Amino acid sequence: IPLCKPCDTIMEKRHWEATACCDCLAHTCRRKKELKARTVWLGCPEKCEEKYPRNAIKNQKYNIFTFVPGVLYQQFKFFLNLYFLVVACSQFVPSLKIGYLYTYWAPLGFVLAVTMVREAVDEVRRYQRDKEMNSQLYSKLTNQRIPADMIFLRTTEKNGACFIRTDQLDGETDWKLKVAVSCTQRLPALGDLFSISAYVYAQKPQLDIHSFEGNFTRVGLLDLELNRLTKALFLAQVVLSIVMVALQGFVGPWFRNLFRFVVLFSYIIPISLRVNLDMGKSAYGWMIMKDENIPGTVVRTSTIPEELGRLVYLLTDKTGTLTQNEMIFKRLHLGTVSYGTDTMDEIQSHIVHSGATPSRKSQAAAPKVRKSVSSRIHEAVKAIALCHNVTPVYESRAGVNGETESAEADQDFSDDNRTYQASSPDEVALVRWTESVGLTLVNRDLTSLQLKTPSGQILTFYILQIFPFTSESKRMGIIVREESTGDITFYMKGADVAMASIVQYNDWLEEECGNMAREGLRTLVVAKKSLSEEQYQDFENRYNQAKLSIHDRALKVAAVVESLEREMELLCLTGVEDQLQADVRPTLELLRNAGIKIWMLTGDKLETATCIAKSSHLVSRNQDIHVFRPVSNRGEAHLELNAFRRKHDCALVISGDSLEVCLRYYEHEFVELACQCPAVVCCRCSPTQKAQIVRLLQQHTANRTCAIGDGGNDVSMIQAADCGIGIEGKEGKQASLAADFSITQFKHIGRLLMVHGRNSYKRSAALGQFVMHRGMIISTMQAVFSSIFYFASVPLYQGFLMVGYATIYTMFPVFSLVLDQDVKPEMALLYPELYKDLTKGRSLSFKTFLIWVLVSVYQGGILMYGALVLFESEFVHVVAISFTALILTELLMVALTIRTWHWLMVVAEFFSLGCYVASLAFLNEYFDLSFITTRAFLWKVCAITLVSCLPLYIIKYLKRKFSPPSYSKLSS
Repeated sequence: IPLCKPCDTIMEKRHWEATACCDCLAHTCRRKKELKARTVWLGCPEKCEEKYPRNAIKNQKYNIFTFVPGVLYQQFKFFLNLYFLVVACSQFVPSLKIGYLYTYWAPLGFVLAVTMVREAVDEVRRYQRDKEMNSQLYSKLTNQRIPADMIFLRTTEKNGACFIRTDQLDGETDWKLKVAVSCTQRLPALGDLFSISAYVYAQKPQLDIHSFEGNFTRVGLLDLELNRLTKALFLAQVVLSIVMVALQGFVGPWFRNLFRFVVLFSYIIPISLRVNLDMGKSAYGWMIMKDENIPGTVVRTSTIPEELGRLVYLLTDKTGTLTQNEMIFKRLHLGTVSYGTDTMDEIQSHIVHSGATPSRKSQAAAPKVRKSVSSRIHEAVKAIALCHNVTPVYESRAGVNGETESAEADQDFSDDNRTYQASSPDEVALVRWTESVGLTLVNRDLTSLQLKTPSGQILTFYILQIFPFTSESKRMGIIVREESTGDITFYMKGADVAMASIVQYNDWLEEECGNMAREGLRTLVVAKKSLSEEQYQDFENRYNQAKLSIHDRALKVAAVVESLEREMELLCLTGVEDQLQADVRPTLELLRNAGIKIWMLTGDKLETATCIAKSSHLVSRNQDIHVFRPVSNRGEAHLELNAFRRKHDCALVISGDSLEVCLRYYEHEFVELACQCPAVVCCRCSPTQKAQIVRLLQQHTANRTCAIGDGGNDVSMIQAADCGIGIEGKEGKQASLAADFSITQFKHIGRLLMVHGRNSYKRSAALGQFVMHRGMIISTMQAVFSSIFYFASVPLYQGFLMVGYATIYTMFPVFSLVLDQDVKPEMALLYPELYKDLTKGRSLSFKTFLIWVLVSVYQGGILMYGALVLFESEFVHVVAISFTALILTELLMVALTIRTWHWLMVVAEFFSLGCYVASLAFLNEYFDLSFITTRAFLWKVCAITLVSCLPLYIIKYLKRKFSPPSYSKLSS
C-alpha cells in the first residue's frame, strides 16, 4: 500500500501519527479501482495483459458470505431490534433477570428468522433472474440485444452499413446507421478476421450516457416513522422507570432497580412490531401479484409496498412507457382538401389511376393552369416517398453461411419480406403509408433509390445531394434526378416553424398545423422545387467550394443550401400519430385527480416530447405551455427564470442542457418554480440527469417520488426514486429487473397505486399502531401493579402468559388487519381524491399515536384497578381476572378497528378465543382452576371488559355520525 504524505511525516505527538496512518489506510482501502484503457486482440483473448470484470448483470444485494452479517446489520440498525437485543442480553446478568430467558430470546429469534427467510427468498429470485439474463449466448448478431460495448467490424452488406438501436442507452427505438471498420470490411471472407494480427484499443470508461448509478437497499417512510415512534416510546419507558425509582426514594442499589424497571416495561416497545409489519408486507405483495386486474405484475422488493400509497411525484419515461413508439399516418392536407384514415382509399385510387408519373415538362410549360386534385395528390405522395433516409431491408432465407455472396443469393425480395430501417420512426411511418397507397420504396443505396408503382413499373431516381435533419435546422432535404426524364427536383420536409418562411405564400398552413397539433399529431410540411441543369450545376459548384472552406465551413455550407430554400412549392402537410399505450389518458387523469404531479423525462426531441404531452393529456387542453428557451450561462438563465416566474398555472417544457445550467446557478429557485407547475416535461435528458431530478425533488420537497420506465436508460431514475416501477416492453427487461415493482402496461399503475398502494399504507399504519397499543396496555397494567405494591420491580405476568399474549392469544386477529379495507377497489378508482388524503400522512402521525397512547393508558388502568378491586383474597385471582379481561379487550379492540369484515377475520377472532379458553386447563401454574370456573369470575371479567371497551365504541359511533371520514360517506 503506498503511503501518503502525512504517514511519512514525523509528528510530535504519537496519536497524531496513528490517526494520520489510519486515515491513510482507510482512504486507500476505500479507493475505487482506477479505470484504464483496454487493448483487446481479435481472436486471441490470451494476449490480454490483465483480467477485466465479467460482462454480467448482478442485481443481488448479498453473497453467501455477506448474507447473514448483512441481514443482521439491516435489522439491528433499527432502534427497535437493537433495543430488544440489549434487553435480551441483559437477562444473562443474574441481578437484572426478570423472567425466563425464552421470554425474551424466543420472540427475537423468531423475528430474525422470519426476516432472514424473506430476504433469502428475495435473493434467490434475484439470482435466478440474473442467471437467466447472463446465460444467453450470442453467435451471429441478427436482431438481437447485445448487453455490451461493441466494435462494428464486418457485415454482409457490401457497403459495410448496418442499422443499430440504442434504446437501452437513450430510450430511442429508432434505427441508427453505422458503418463497419473499413479495413476489416474489405476482407474477402469472414474467417479472415481471425487470421489477421489486429487489436482494438479502447479508451478508459467515461462518465457519459452509457453509465448508470443506483442503490439497492430500500427502507420505506412508514418504517422510518415507526422507528421514530419507538424512540419516543423508549423515552417514555425510561421516564416511567425513573419515576418508579424516584418514588422508591432512590434507596439501595437504585441504578440496578432502574435497569430492572426498564426491562420490566420493555413490552411498551413490542418486538412483534417488525415481524407483523414484515409479514404484512409479504401479504400485500402476494395480493398485488394475484390481482387478476393487473396480470403479470411482479413485486421484486417486498419491503416497501406501502410506499405506493404516499406518492406525490411520478416521473415517467415517454418512449415505451406512455407511447408504443409505433407511428401511424393519420392525416394528409393539400390546402383545399384533407384526407384522414377513413378516406385513404381515395388517395389510393388517385395513385392507381394516375398510372405513370406525369411528364414534368408538360407541367412546366403551363405553370398558370390549376393542377387537378389527382395530380396534386400524386406529387405529394411521390415527394413523401422520395424525401427521407429510409432503407428497405430484406431478410435472408437461410442464415447458416455468413459469406456475403451466399447471403445475397438467399435473400427474398418479395413484398412480404421487406422491412424498413431509418433513424426516425416518423420517416418509416411515412414510407409505409406511401406503400399502402400504391407507391413503394423497393431499393436504396448510397447513390440511388427505386419506387414501384401500382402497375409494377420501377421508377429509378439518382440521389445527387442529401441534407440531413438537424435539431437546429428542423428540416431535411434531398435532390434527385429522375432516370426516365432527367428532371432534377429538390424536395424538402420539416417542422412548420422552419418551413413557413421557405414555402410560397399561403393562407392555410399555420391554421391546419395548429389543428393537427391539438389532435396530438406530429406534423411535417412537404415542399419541392424544380431545378434546371444549369441551376443545379451552379449550386453544386458553390456547395463543393463551401465544403472545402477552412474557416466558418458550416456557416458557408448552410448559406449555400439556404439559397435553394426560397419560394418552394408547398405540396402538403402530413400528420403522424405516435400511438399511446392503452388507456394512458384516463390513467394520467386518474393520477392527477389523486394529487400526483407528473413529470415526463425523455431523451427525445423537444417538439416530439411536447406533442406527446398534449396527445396523452399530460398537459390539459386549456393549459398553457411555457417552453424554456435554451440558456448557456448564468445571465440567460436568470432572465428566463424571471420570464417563467410571471407565468401562472402553465406546464413547463425544458431541455436537458438548459436544465443543467439552471441547476448549476439557481437550483433552489428552479425547483421551487417547477414544483408549482401542474406538469413538467424534460426533453433530451441523459440517464444521469433523470436520476438527478429525482434526488432534487426528494431533497427540496421531502415528498415521496416514484419513477416508471421500460428501458435500460431508465434504471438510474428508477433506482434513485423512493419507489421504482419497471415496464416489461420492447426495450427489454433491464428496467423491470432493477425496479421494485414490475408491470406489463402503464395503465396498471392506476390500480397499483389507488387500490393496493392505498390499502397497504392504511393497513400497515393500523397494524403498526395496534401492535404498539398491545404493548402499551400491558405496560400500563405493570406500572399500576408496581405502584400499588410499593414500587416493586416484580413482573405481573411471567413465563408463558407473556409469550402467549404476543402470539397465539392475539396474533391472528391483530394480523388479520392486513385484510381490512375502508372502501371497495371500484370506489377507490372512481374517487381518486381519496388517495390525496394519504400523502399528508394522517393515518400514522404523532396525533394518531397519542390517541392510541391515551386509549392504552385508560384501558390498562381500568383492567388493573378493576381486577385489584374485584379480586378475592388471593393474588392469583388478580392475575386470572386481569389477564382474561386483557385478552377479551384486545379481541374487542380488533373488532372496533376493523372497517370491512372478512371471513378470515371472524375465524381469527374465534380461533384465538378458543385457544385461550382451551389453554386455561393447562395454566394451573398461573390460575386457580376452581376460581375461573365460577360465575363470580365470569361477571367480574365481563364487567371490567365492558368498562374498558364500551366508552370507545360509543365515541366511535358518535364520531362516525357527526364527523364521518370521507370514505364512510362514499360507503354509505
